[in-house]
Amino acid sequence: MQNHANITTQPQPSFFKRLRQKILHAFRLTDQPVVKVYHGFGNDQQVTVFGHVFHFSPVPRKHYSKNFLTNTFALLRLFMVKPYKKAYLKMQWNDQWIYTQSEKDGFFRFEWNIDAPLQSGWHEVNVLLLGRSKEHTSIASGIGSIYVPYSNQYAFISDIDDTFLISHSSNFRKRLFVLLTENAHSRQPFEDVVRHYQLLSRAGVKHAESNPFFFVSSSEWNLYDYIREFAINQNLPQGVYLLNQVKQFSQLWKTGQNNHSTKFMRIVRVLEAFPKQKFILLGDDTQEDPTIYASIISHFPHKILAVYLRKVRKKTKPTVLPAIEEMKAAGVMCCYFSHSSEAISHSISIGLIKNPDDTTQMKTS
Repeated sequence: MQNHANITTQPQPSFFKRLRQKILHAFRLTDQPVVKVYHGFGNDQQVTVFGHVFHFSPVPRKHYSKNFLTNTFALLRLFMVKPYKKAYLKMQWNDQWIYTQSEKDGFFRFEWNIDAPLQSGWHEVNVLLLGRSKEHTSIASGIGSIYVPYSNQYAFISDIDDTFLISHSSNFRKRLFVLLTENAHSRQPFEDVVRHYQLLSRAGVKHAESNPFFFVSSSEWNLYDYIREFAINQNLPQGVYLLNQVKQFSQLWKTGQNNHSTKFMRIVRVLEAFPKQKFILLGDDTQEDPTIYASIISHFPHKILAVYLRKVRKKTKPTVLPAIEEMKAAGVMCCYFSHSSEAISHSISIGLIKNPDDTTQMKTS
């Protein structure tokens, strides 16, 4: 007779649990732990990787349509998150395990020193979520990448909203309407801005790899996948994104309305990480870019080569022109432009890029 003593059966989920899972699946949401790892960066001495962990979060979008309701709900889902705070995470680097703990909003950061410089380019990392104790086995994982720039002459720090992505940041109703009705494939960049960024990505480059881009914005981390998908779809240069604190659903109406002082600190971290590069800053006049960039230049003299500011407001703010004059007085070349064709012409005139007719453009993603 067959012995069934060691056979165990898993209890079946309750009706309500199964129903909950079906509803979540239908709305492309999950209540399983999720580890989101963003693009990190490294230099000769230190590497930084960061991301979020969530108890509850949206499933990444795969299909895009022009349907108003579909786009609206897809945007709303990005703010349906429940952070996993004080969770332990680990990742392996060579033969070493590195640990960190998530903050109250689920954000985590790994930062460690390296013995030997990394090869330039992209390096994959795998982050494991352990839960409330370092001793636990992993309950979820996430794959990310670290970018180590080549020893190029230039690096670029760019804002996103109203710098290359038409966002109406100065008009809350318009901004929210566009977010709720459009998607990452239907949103539009400014005319010729992609061409300008592609040319900048090849400025002074003698090998196959492009110049490093760092996209620093007041937009929330909730919009990370949305913005990256837009950039990929538009063929903008690949880069590292440094966004602002994640918001939950009840804070949706505050989207983009962040404390811009943190943007200054994120830019400072990039400048300090890459002391050998000359930087070009790109922004617009809808928020605080002129003031922030002028402050950056005062703190890092001789580090910034040029500043590009898109003129979006019909009436120039009183703070914009004085900030531009301050930057010019510090020896920084400034271009305050309405159309990207003007920015391209300026880049040619200062020798930053060659005439596009003589440049072989490399497709980036």
